[in-house]
Amino acid sequence: MNKRTAWLTILSFLCIPALGQKWTLRQCLDYARENNIQIRKSRVSEEQGKVALWQDKGALLPSLSFATNQSVGYRPFEESTAIVQNGQVTQTSNKVTYQGNYGLSANWTVWNGGINYKNIQAQQLQNQITELSTQQSELSIQEQIAQLYVQILYTTEAKKVNEQLAETAKSQWERGQEMMRQGQMSKADVAQLEAQWKSAQYDVVSTETQTLNYKRQLKALLELGLDTDFDISGTAPSDEQVLSPIPPAKSVYEQALASRPEIKSAELTIEAADMNIDIARRGYYPTIGLSATAGDSHYSASQDGVGKQMKKNLNLSGGVNVSVPIFDNRRNKSAVERAKWEKLNSELDLQDRKNALQSTIENYWLNAQSYQQRFLSARSKVESAETSYELLDAQFKNGLKNIVELRQGHDNLVSAKQDELQSKYMALLNMQMLKFYSGEEINM
Repeated sequence: MNKRTAWLTILSFLCIPALGQKWTLRQCLDYARENNIQIRKSRVSEEQGKVALWQDKGALLPSLSFATNQSVGYRPFEESTAIVQNGQVTQTSNKVTYQGNYGLSANWTVWNGGINYKNIQAQQLQNQITELSTQQSELSIQEQIAQLYVQILYTTEAKKVNEQLAETAKSQWERGQEMMRQGQMSKADVAQLEAQWKSAQYDVVSTETQTLNYKRQLKALLELGLDTDFDISGTAPSDEQVLSPIPPAKSVYEQALASRPEIKSAELTIEAADMNIDIARRGYYPTIGLSATAGDSHYSASQDGVGKQMKKNLNLSGGVNVSVPIFDNRRNKSAVERAKWEKLNSELDLQDRKNALQSTIENYWLNAQSYQQRFLSARSKVESAETSYELLDAQFKNGLKNIVELRQGHDNLVSAKQDELQSKYMALLNMQMLKFYSGEEINM
């Protein structure tokens, strides 16, 4: 285990809350950064890129190889055999002969149009792109975690509201039963009160199920197992947080262009495309190489011993190889054209990413503005609905209001509280996403 892996392992354990402790948003983000499979796969790609770079650098060095062949011959009906070896004729009457050959060869590409050097530069660019891809994976996971975290906070608080409404509905049903026994309410009206109570209970179960589902999705991003007891420790945001100033969309977009890894990656891809065009054009250049070989052999039919044969048969050679492309069936021309089209595709990809980034930021900004206004409206609406419902409840228990008016008041209050909660948390989420895209850390 190398030092980096060891430190990552230690940090991942430090990010795990103690048994029974709830997870903060920061703990979720830090833990996912070290344990999410998508991010870890990106880091594996980084290591593979380093290996590829070592290989490209190795192409600048000469190669050296050794080969040997050991063979046995058998001629059962030959009385005498003449063997030509290294320019010498050897005769033998042995039916079984043994021969050993040895060769050492070296090759070095001195010049191939500078392609080897350009390949190193291209791989270095690709490694930078891979590192940016890892950063983009981390940011994407953080964004998903933040969204799920807010959804859990929202549904958790929504469940509490629904539980309060269910308690009120239950007390109304119990009051209705008492009024029915006194002859002040019909059985049908009591059945409606019971249905209202059951509906409120259903809302409680529904929000609880939503919360569990969001927690399941968050655990999946954190790569936590089924046996892991998981819960979050976030608290409800204050009105001041929700109503804080929203940064201008243009300012956020300009900061995102300068800092987001997907934009930097696309820009480097264009630079890499230019490099590939240059490499393709160098296919027209000649290639110069050096080669050297050393060979030796020995033969059992020789009258000399192995040592003397090896000395006499030693053969050294060297040469210069020059290759000049004249007609290559349009391979180089096609390679240059493909590289040019690849550059154009990279330029279009950069513009597409800029457009997507602008659309995402604009969407977050519009949502933040909208949900802030809706929160202000919903907050006033809840205050009005609560006052009205309390009055209706008191009048209903005194027999002054009927079941239809009570249920209408209840539905108005439920709708108002749901609107308030949704607008509150969605405003907070979209404002945090704007800060996130401008380069700040998510903090809720």
